[in-house]
Amino acid sequence: MRRIYYAGDHFLTGTAIAEALVAYAAALARHDAAEAVEVPVRRELDGRVGVVSFLVGPASQIVTEEVQALGYEELRDDALVAHLRERTRALAPIHPVATTAAADHQDAVGYDWTDEV
Repeated sequence: MRRIYYAGDHFLTGTAIAEALVAYAAALARHDAAEAVEVPVRRELDGRVGVVSFLVGPASQIVTEEVQALGYEELRDDALVAHLRERTRALAPIHPVATTAAADHQDAVGYDWTDEV
């Protein structure tokens, strides 16, 4: 479980959720963009589960730390984690992939570009 510090308050949430949220905030920051993300959280005082909306992006000041929340189950939201990871991947820079395969010239067009000069 992780504790998220945000806007002068703190909340407990699942480890995977917190890690996905921070990674998404970093990806948004690289693109100078922001988004509101609703995250399931547990209040430490009474254990109530609720939802908090975090505004993440370039100005986000989110800190997380691992904690042992005795008596509380780890919060999980596989759909949210998958969504945040997909959004993070979509914002990742594109890197060319080199291949060692030989080019297939059988399908090449037999056009001589010098014909029009």
